[in-house]
Amino acid sequence: MLGRTYDSQLCSIARTLEIVGERWTLLIIRDALLGLRRFEEFQDSLGIARNVLTNRLSKLVDDGLLDRVCYQERPARYEYQPTSRAKDLLTALLSLMHWGDEHAADPAGLPRIANHAGCGGSVRDQLVCSQCGQAVGPDAVHLLPGPALTDS
Repeated sequence: MLGRTYDSQLCSIARTLEIVGERWTLLIIRDALLGLRRFEEFQDSLGIARNVLTNRLSKLVDDGLLDRVCYQERPARYEYQPTSRAKDLLTALLSLMHWGDEHAADPAGLPRIANHAGCGGSVRDQLVCSQCGQAVGPDAVHLLPGPALTDS
């Protein structure tokens, strides 16, 4: 069984889980990417305890996924804006969403649909070879040891 941290794991996935692996984190990022910005908006959307949300937002700011921006001076009020690091998680979030749509579907139908803002077409996550540009399925991907494992 893995401990509460993954410090001993030489793995990019484990390092990523140190940042986004907590139960509420990806849901907060999801909501930020959907346009929620203020503490009360996150709390209303998630039903999360105030102290837990405060801690999670603080960690997301510390980890560079959200910027805490003052929008009112007296009293001081802040909103949380997604950074480019948070936006880079969109592919992972869409993959999780599409997996859930297929393997853990809600009987009422799809909760959200991802469409291209430019033409309205459906957006799907997909694995693409950087050399030939071909779309590849999971069976055509080989995970090989990288420099961190071969240089030891």
